Amino acid sequence: MELYKQQKIKVYNSLTNSKEDFIPLNEGYVGMYVCGPTVYSNVHLGNVRTFLSFDLIFRYLKHLGYKVRYVRNITDAGHLENDADEGEDRISKKARLEELEPMEVVQQYTVDFHKVLDEFNLLPPSIEPTATGHIIEQINIIKEILNKGLAYEINGSVYFDVLKYNEKEHYGILSGRNIEDAIHNTRELDGQSEKRNPQDFALWKKAQPEHIMRWPSPWSDGFPGWHLECTAMSTKYLGEQFDIHGGGMDLKFPHHECEIAQAKSCYEVSPVKYWLHGNMLILNGRKMAKSTGNYILPLEIISGNNTILSKPFPATVARFFMLQAHYRSVLDFSSDALEGAEKGYYRLMSAVGSLQNINAGSQSSFDVTVWRQSCYDAMNDDFNSPVLIAQLFEGVKYVNQLLENKASLTEEDLAIFKETFNAFVFDVLGLVDVTSKDNSDKLGKVVEMLIDMRNEARANKNWALSDKIRDKLAAVGVQLKDGKEGTTFSVN
Repeated sequence: MELYKQQKIKVYNSLTNSKEDFIPLNEGYVGMYVCGPTVYSNVHLGNVRTFLSFDLIFRYLKHLGYKVRYVRNITDAGHLENDADEGEDRISKKARLEELEPMEVVQQYTVDFHKVLDEFNLLPPSIEPTATGHIIEQINIIKEILNKGLAYEINGSVYFDVLKYNEKEHYGILSGRNIEDAIHNTRELDGQSEKRNPQDFALWKKAQPEHIMRWPSPWSDGFPGWHLECTAMSTKYLGEQFDIHGGGMDLKFPHHECEIAQAKSCYEVSPVKYWLHGNMLILNGRKMAKSTGNYILPLEIISGNNTILSKPFPATVARFFMLQAHYRSVLDFSSDALEGAEKGYYRLMSAVGSLQNINAGSQSSFDVTVWRQSCYDAMNDDFNSPVLIAQLFEGVKYVNQLLENKASLTEEDLAIFKETFNAFVFDVLGLVDVTSKDNSDKLGKVVEMLIDMRNEARANKNWALSDKIRDKLAAVGVQLKDGKEGTTFSVN
């Protein structure tokens, strides 16, 4: 029997601002779409936290036995500066400044994005479509919205008619915004925009002569609106209705609000059953911003090449730190907080390692099934990773009791305990055990030190000490090899 039939998940739905029972549209299957990066610069740590949150959700759903189609896009066109309908495309601007082709910029930062996510052990999505690969689908959606009378073309650009849409639907259903208040609070100078109303948003923009990225359409040579790409790609791969749409809270308005309006206009159905939004990451109590210098790139955590942290940290420790906060809560990133998380991580890994060497007893002194269910209960409550981690540390206490012979488990219960511990630490939380690598690095440094001592002995013609170091290392499986480039070693 699949685990998902035994475990009942509740998710916090941003559309209703309440926790709801998670019941997929098709039993046993989950369709999930998450807004991916705009690849014009290095992915920042706040992005990593968002994608990590949905990696946790993806992992847990797969652990429960759901067949999950996870779609996360790459925005490689159409995203203008300040998320506006006017101005320069972010990728085109970067290409102009660096004297590159736009697709060179896209390639460079897509590679960086994948490298960072690999370092943090995020699973790849099932499908990773690009905006530029789905221009035809976007044009077809625009045609359909125009046919419904909910968009208009002017000077080669096409805009969504928010007021017309709002006559029958609620534009603001996700963000809680009231269109009448928005109109009242908006001041528009005459001639500043070709849009009928300031609230209208672009479905297609006519490209100016200097605009590099452009495609032919029935209206003009131009490019699609940023909001449209996600509607096109999510519905193409997940259907007109799907289960989960995720992203950062900063995307709730206007991006996700516009997605709902576009999809409802085109398909006449609400596209997403559960909207999930992750919260922001701040640094030392302040918003991260390159302009103030209060920021750190993900790979700088690993290298230690930064002025924020006291030392380098493994990516998995940073991952563990971020999972110690619920995905809907604000998280303050600091050196002290990361050092505290590192201590907890090593305690957890020590317990995992020790657990493998524990033998079964004749009886069980604690109820493993109750503890096991407490781990599921945590994740079933809107993917509450901090509560899960707290339950895992209850498990660490049990491990220590078993090691000290203050408790015991039968063979069956011990097997359940080990399987549950490993499943939640590695499969669900996605942590990586770097302790064995740490030990290997330390061994290497010790051997290098002994090689230096042996070289010094040989230089002093102390052959007895030189041979003793070589023989002692060989006795514990470390073979030295003298060559033209110096002495190297291998471990048997």
